[in-house]
Amino acid sequence: MKILKIESGRGYFRIESSAEWREIDQIDKDGLLALLDLFLDADTEMDAPDETILHNEVHKIIYTHVFQKLSSLSDSKSTFKDDSERLYFDEITKYATG
Repeated sequence: MKILKIESGRGYFRIESSAEWREIDQIDKDGLLALLDLFLDADTEMDAPDETILHNEVHKIIYTHVFQKLSSLSDSKSTFKDDSERLYFDEITKYATG
């Protein structure tokens, strides 16, 4: 599923396969967390930022930073997920059985 795209010189994101595309400058903390969850849990695609096709300066800055952070996390995706699960294993077990 594609989560980041560039179209008509603007950057867009979506956090659900059925959701509409929203402009990247509308992303908030909850949107970033949902994007991160989706990125970690599913196979996702993202358009690479290209300064020549991103015409809106705000979109260029936000899109590039989000893309870079997710791309760098991509290399250690499984390690990040394993570490997170290990960190909260006791709490998950405690509340899942109780």
